[in-house]
Amino acid sequence: MGEMNQVESTIEKVISIKDLYKSFGDLQVLKGVNLDLVKGENLAVLGRSGSGKSVLIKLIVGLLKYDSGEIIVFDKNVAEQNKKELDALRLRIGFSFQSSALYDSMSVFGNLAFPLGMNNKNLGKGEIKSAVEATLEAVGLLDKMEQMPAELSGGQRKRIGIARTLIMKPEIMMYDEPTAGLDPITCEEINELMVEVKEKYNTSSIIITHDLTCAKAVADKVALLWEGKFIKTGTFEEVFEKGTKEAESFYHYNFIK
Repeated sequence: MGEMNQVESTIEKVISIKDLYKSFGDLQVLKGVNLDLVKGENLAVLGRSGSGKSVLIKLIVGLLKYDSGEIIVFDKNVAEQNKKELDALRLRIGFSFQSSALYDSMSVFGNLAFPLGMNNKNLGKGEIKSAVEATLEAVGLLDKMEQMPAELSGGQRKRIGIARTLIMKPEIMMYDEPTAGLDPITCEEINELMVEVKEKYNTSSIIITHDLTCAKAVADKVALLWEGKFIKTGTFEEVFEKGTKEAESFYHYNFIK
């Protein structure tokens, strides 16, 4: 028992959510959510459309205010942070949006150099170029540096979106439906990239998805959000092979072994 307590005490939680409630008018979206993200872990948050997955991310970074409960990020209570403190917190968190959210009027190089230069005024042109090249190499697209986003495939745009986030060296990555709208082969490539990102950049990640192939390939831990609560949390096998009725229905709807 002493050994167990010792192991638990060494686990570093970068996000801790306790008894979280959020409503929009009469619509109760989150109904007592509890969840931890451990340092160095890929956590997949699974749920049907409209289940509150994206709302949860906005609450974590203070873009929305919750009704009750507690969110601790890097040992800081999100609800108690002022605007300046929230901005500083968000710089430590990277967002990979479903749409990739690239600047269409800028080259791939510009898309990465712009946020880096904006947030690091003391960097010289040579340092920015080196950082862009290293990050593009990490996502396998160094040869696309001078191209425009419109010239890229959907999978390449997704990779560039991830690279633009990575160039800021975030400690936490938030992926919002990273494989949505991509063909199966490209999905597999993005899944492999998310695993590589964790290993190369030592990130902790929340992956918002309803793609079970993605969750199985990428996640160390899976949390199933159902009617406003996490009803099962564990490895993919623990959540779905010893599943509840809800987990089984989600599995059969979404996934073919």
